[in-house]
Amino acid sequence: MKRIGAVLLASGLGRRFGSNKLLTAVEGIPLYRRAMTTLAGADLDRLAVCSPYPEVLEAGEALGFLPLYNPHGAEGISASIRLGVSRMRDMDGVLFSVCDQPFLTTNSIIRLKDAFQESEDAICALSWGGKRGNPVLFPADLLDELAALTGDTGGGAVIKRHPSRLVLVEAVSPRELADVDKPEDLG
Repeated sequence: MKRIGAVLLASGLGRRFGSNKLLTAVEGIPLYRRAMTTLAGADLDRLAVCSPYPEVLEAGEALGFLPLYNPHGAEGISASIRLGVSRMRDMDGVLFSVCDQPFLTTNSIIRLKDAFQESEDAICALSWGGKRGNPVLFPADLLDELAALTGDTGGGAVIKRHPSRLVLVEAVSPRELADVDKPEDLG
């Protein structure tokens, strides 16, 4: 069995949202906590959360996440990816997830994990109708490429360099891939 870690990217500044959207409640639960609960139920080997926000780091630690303080969130998503990779080097694969998909389910995370276990060296991405979404699970041999990202460039850049390795894994529901960028996305 491959060892799989997960990194929850929780460093966003919420510029488009107009405030720290991680704290926004959906069905009474803040976005960051919904994401943590979803990942915690998937029986992954290591969980980490990257964030500059003490509230998020403390909640993560209480749920079994390794809290990784990220003071460079303003740089963009690459700062969180690099930080997460630094604590996952001994894993066979690393799943990167975001906090702004409030309807993501543990069952879809398990589907990703199972697809990765059955593959040789695939990049497994949650999808719907043939369209790639998040989260994405990368094999260990691509961690150096992820660690070399800069600015607001995410894992999509690595996927573009290795298109033949991409395996799309259908989500349980299309709603799971919907993300929240603006307050009206919650309505």
